[in-house]
Amino acid sequence: MLHIAICDDDKTAVTAHKEIAESCLKQCGSPGEITLYTASGNLFYDITEDRFFFDLILLDIEMPGSTGMEIAEKIKPYLPQVKIIFITSHIEYAIDAFELSIFRYVPKDDTARRLPAAITDAVKLIVLEEGKTYTIQTNSRLEKIPCRDILYIERDGKNAAITTSGGCSKVRKSLQQVYEELGTEEFIFIDRGIIVNLIHVMQIRNGMAVLKNGTSLPVSRSHLQDVKEQICRYWGMHI
Repeated sequence: MLHIAICDDDKTAVTAHKEIAESCLKQCGSPGEITLYTASGNLFYDITEDRFFFDLILLDIEMPGSTGMEIAEKIKPYLPQVKIIFITSHIEYAIDAFELSIFRYVPKDDTARRLPAAITDAVKLIVLEEGKTYTIQTNSRLEKIPCRDILYIERDGKNAAITTSGGCSKVRKSLQQVYEELGTEEFIFIDRGIIVNLIHVMQIRNGMAVLKNGTSLPVSRSHLQDVKEQICRYWGMHI
């Protein structure tokens, strides 16, 4: 079951967005639970103090007290994988949304057209990510790693070293073999010896791919232009 939060100080907007979310869940065939908030402080408290879990949050930016932008930044450590859809009347906030890894930006004056598509895309991606794992199997162990948790994979001798936020696991396979087994657009080669998960890339700077956790990985000159294009294409689909 998916857990969705909707937060907007306008009660009419909350109700309207709830109806759209319910319709999208039904269309996707995904059961879901929707929690409504008209104060950003209550959403923040539920997540940080009562440890509420949400897969998706629809968040108004312009609210009394803490703004949606501030709430998004504060809750990321508690819900690092949450998808956030910003709803706002100020288009300039979209630039900051990139820095916060916001899934989608929806203008308030176009919610009827754009919000259903944003929610549907988010639900499909959440379901896809939840179901995808990479399995490492040897004579002594069987380990399933959620694909969304993989930061990057690099060559380590005859092994492929898979790095997640929780550590590193090695499998005696080539990078190309692991890449083919992953079989998803989120993973790309940035160097002959490194595969990165686009979900975790914040920017390309000075020939380095900078990840959300601060890790910097070298991008080879031969891959640089293609990597930039793939990242722009990926962001374009999800922002």
